Amino acid sequence: MTLNRRDFVAATAASALAMGVPSLGHSAEMTKYNLLAGKPFSGKKLNILSVVTPQFDGLMLRADEFTALTGIETEWTFIPFGSLQEKVVAEGVAANGQFDVINYLDSWGPPNSHWLVPIDDLLKRDKISMDRYPPAFARSAQFDNKTMGFPLRAHAQLMFRRADLIPNAPKSWDEIIEVGKKLKKDQPDVAPLALYFNNDGNRQNLFIWLNFLWAAGADVFDDKFNAAWSSDAGLKATEDYIALHTVHKVTNPSSLSFVEQDARQSFMQGKSAMIPVWWWAYSSMINPKSSVLKKEQVAFSGMPSYKGKTVTYAISMPFSISKYSKNQEASWEFLKWLSNPEMDKKNATEREVKGKSIINNVVTHAQNLQDSEVNAANANIQAAAWESLKNSDIMPQIPEWPEVGDILSAAIAKAAAGGDTRKLMVAAADQSNKILKRAGRIK
Repeated sequence: MTLNRRDFVAATAASALAMGVPSLGHSAEMTKYNLLAGKPFSGKKLNILSVVTPQFDGLMLRADEFTALTGIETEWTFIPFGSLQEKVVAEGVAANGQFDVINYLDSWGPPNSHWLVPIDDLLKRDKISMDRYPPAFARSAQFDNKTMGFPLRAHAQLMFRRADLIPNAPKSWDEIIEVGKKLKKDQPDVAPLALYFNNDGNRQNLFIWLNFLWAAGADVFDDKFNAAWSSDAGLKATEDYIALHTVHKVTNPSSLSFVEQDARQSFMQGKSAMIPVWWWAYSSMINPKSSVLKKEQVAFSGMPSYKGKTVTYAISMPFSISKYSKNQEASWEFLKWLSNPEMDKKNATEREVKGKSIINNVVTHAQNLQDSEVNAANANIQAAAWESLKNSDIMPQIPEWPEVGDILSAAIAKAAAGGDTRKLMVAAADQSNKILKRAGRIK
C-alpha cells in the first residue's frame, strides 16, 4: 500500500493526538496561521457548538477562508447562553462526538475536562504561546496545569454610566453611593445603579461581589480549599456589596430579579444610570436597534475601588476539542485558524461580513487590546479593558466549583432579599467545606 504525503501527515497527526505526542516529523510544514501544509484533512466536516453572539457570527461568516486554506468544512450550531451549560453537559454525557469543537464558560471547564483534549503539546509543536493573552484570560482556559483550549470570547469588567447624567466617572464604591443618592433626588425616574442579584443558575450575582471580596484582601478559598469568604474581611466586604441594595438603596428596585441581561436592558432603555458589566456590552448600548441611548450618552471607565483597591473579575468562553470527536486533528487546525490574532483584529474593526452587519468590540490578544486601529474603531474601549485586566482574577478552577458556586449564589440572593448576610455566608462556607471534604480536596 502506498501512502502519499498528505495521507502521511494526516495519519501521523491522528496518532499524535491519540497518544498525546504531537510529532509529525520533519515534513510537517506550517503555512498561514500555523496551519499544516498540503491540506491533510481536506474533505473533513466539523460541527461547532457555540454561544449566540455577533462576535462568533463574524467568525462563522469568515469560515470560507478556513475551508479554502484547509479543505475542511464547518457547520455551526448557535445556542443562547442561558441554555448552553445544559447543552454542554448533555454532550459530555452522550459521549457520541456530535460536536467536534465545544464553546463553554470557563468555570464549566473543570467538571467537563475529562472529555476535552489538552493542547499543550500541540501548542509547543506549532509554536503558539498562551502568553499572547492577558494572564487572566490564559488561566481561564487552563485546568490542572493543562491548557484545554483558547479563550476566544473573553471579557474585562468596566463601569458604564450615562454621561449626560453623570459627567465624571466615580472612582470608588463610596462615590457610587454618593452619586446615586444625589441622582435619586435629581432624576427620580432613573434608578442610579443596575445590579443583578438573581440566583440564575449561572452564578452571575457573584461577578461584582468578587470585586469587593478580592479588594478587601479576602478570597474564595484559602490554600487548603477551606472557604475563605467567611473571614472578617470577607464578611464585611459582602455586607458592603449587599448594602448597595438593602441599606443605601442606590440600585434599581428590580435588581433582586435581574440577571445580567435584565440589568443591561434596564440601562439601554434609560431606566438605570450606571451598570458594572462586561466590556462587550458597549456595542449593544450604542446600537439604535437595541438601545434608546445615543453614543454620546454612554461613557465607560474602570471598575470602582473598594477600600482603596481595585481588583476585577475576568471571564472567558473558551473553545476546546471534544475527546469524543472523530476529527480531532482537523479540529486543531480549526482552532488555530479561529484564534489567530489577525482574525481577532478583523472581527473588531470590520463592521460588515458578507453583507451582514457585525458590531463587535471583543478582542482577546494582548497585542490587539493595545492596538491603535482596534481602539480607534471602538472608542478606545480595548485600552480601558487592558487597564482593567492588569489586576484581574478568575473563578476557582476546580470541578466542584459549580456546586459551591451555586451555594454562594443562593446565599447572595437571599441576603439581597433582606436575609442576614453574615449568617448566610457562614452557612454557605460550612456547606462548601463539607462538599470539598467529601471530594477529598480538604484533608
